[in-house]
Amino acid sequence: MRTLTLGTTGPRTSALGLGCMGMSALYGEADRAESIATIHAALEAGVTLLDTGDFYAMGHNEMLIGEALRAAPAARREQALTSVKFGALRDPDGGWSGYDGRPAAVKNFAAYSLQRLGVDHIDVYRIARLDPDVPVEETVGAIAELVEKGHVRHIGLSEVGADTIRRAAATAPISDLQIEYSLISRGIEAEILPTAAELGIGVTAYGVLSRGLISGHFTRDRQLAATDFRSMSPRFQGENLDRNLDLVDALRKIADQKGVSVAQTAIAWVLAQGPRHDAAIVPLVGARRRDRLDEALGALDVTLDDADLAAIEAAVPADAAAGARYPEAQMAHLDSEH
Repeated sequence: MRTLTLGTTGPRTSALGLGCMGMSALYGEADRAESIATIHAALEAGVTLLDTGDFYAMGHNEMLIGEALRAAPAARREQALTSVKFGALRDPDGGWSGYDGRPAAVKNFAAYSLQRLGVDHIDVYRIARLDPDVPVEETVGAIAELVEKGHVRHIGLSEVGADTIRRAAATAPISDLQIEYSLISRGIEAEILPTAAELGIGVTAYGVLSRGLISGHFTRDRQLAATDFRSMSPRFQGENLDRNLDLVDALRKIADQKGVSVAQTAIAWVLAQGPRHDAAIVPLVGARRRDRLDEALGALDVTLDDADLAAIEAAVPADAAAGARYPEAQMAHLDSEH
């Protein structure tokens, strides 16, 4: 498995990371045994980065990863790197109540995450969304104190804009920015990606398959459960869905010509953007099953030349997606969109 560095101060991680959120929340029911088997398969394949959030099913996801790590062979467990997001506030009914980036809260969240994961340190720690009531310098400063004490190895950011990245980096070394980036979510290319590259900050790209929308597996007649995030996502609604799946059909023609899957083409496209933008980009794949993981890993063997990239650009232009990537209320919390 190829490796690269997350920024100039970040940990060495595999070319793909495993986003574990869907194993616990937001995308319908998941099989616990299969989820753990998928984490083990990822580690066996050389995937080192496991991404989670302490609010994914109110700690369930961290406990799931902790269980998987305890059951993994020692060599695989030791190579695993944990990336944890914190700060999102939940209620017992599963509702969302904002974000808390106060220094005392940061340290409290970290204490619980360390316990649930069963580890003595978190490799990359970051607030999930900027707390509008707390300067980013205070939140990052609190994480820096955790780094000094050995509880955290590296400081990360999530879904923040270029100005916030610069303010955070002036406070303490930032290793990684986690942000949505895919063929149909390319807003970071204008300012955010160049800023990260300039400052030597790696990018962990989530949503590389746009929550399955551009995986090649989503169909127009698919019925989503009320608890599935996509049932409220603008890109999965009505005419938006039809227009977006038309883009997938166009991408499928290119994938078929290369003898690979749509998902592999979409992931390979994200991988190709690192060299094109002089940036270190690690795509997170949200595989919940081993067969989907195997498909995603196949993207590492896909080479896209200039002609392929031009064809993909023509099939899926930068602003072609229909609908915002989050519902309006959630978009308001994205510093990266401001």
